[in-house]
Amino acid sequence: MARAVLDLLPQEPIVYLGDGARFPYGPRPLGEIRRFAVEIAEELVRRDVKMIVVACNSVEVAAISEVTDAAGVPVIGVIDPGVRAAVRATRNGRIGMIGTEATVRSGAYERAVAATGARVELFTRACPAFVEHVERGDTSSEELLALAHGYLEPLRAAGVDTLILGCTHYPLLSGLISYVMGDGVVLVSSAEETAKDVYARLLREGLLRDDPEPPTHEWLTTGDPEAFRRLVRRFLGPDVHDVRVAQAIPVGGGAWS
Repeated sequence: MARAVLDLLPQEPIVYLGDGARFPYGPRPLGEIRRFAVEIAEELVRRDVKMIVVACNSVEVAAISEVTDAAGVPVIGVIDPGVRAAVRATRNGRIGMIGTEATVRSGAYERAVAATGARVELFTRACPAFVEHVERGDTSSEELLALAHGYLEPLRAAGVDTLILGCTHYPLLSGLISYVMGDGVVLVSSAEETAKDVYARLLREGLLRDDPEPPTHEWLTTGDPEAFRRLVRRFLGPDVHDVRVAQAIPVGGGAWS
């Protein structure tokens, strides 16, 4: 998600906060995810951000309204943009969605699809182990391939021709997922569509930055900064150097995935 925003809005500074100390969010109760999300939103507001992008499906389904109330600034989610892209892409009206357990349990994608009014069917599957493999840097092992076959076979059997990657970690597995699903299935990541929504909202509200100087980005985590730096570099490339701990968030153990 951050990569898509950086590409589309290179003049905008980003404050990226990853909750590495409490990862993963997917298996957690929705009430706990909600509390974590509000804590993170409040910390970002303290840093004077002008918009919050909830780049985690689990957080969006659990707490988008609470984050919006706590923030006092525009809040953009990732579910509606991904659904819009999938509805445009499908040819046979059969769309799949893979996500964390929290995302699938919530029914948020079913509601988003229904809100479009499109004559499509949605088939969902939780893929809880995918995030852990991505965090370890594993995108191609035999173990992961076997997991992918187990997770995705019901969607293949359902005949979906479009698959929403309902977690921001999953695009790093797009090669493996495409291999298992087959060349005829279009993979949809919400990142680029969400970045377009961010651009449009900033433009509409007169919030686009016009300073000619290059922006300064902040990379924050609640967990181990070196581990988080390695992870962010995996998503964004080698230019991420200075990662700091967000000490104001009262983590007690246990992500902003």
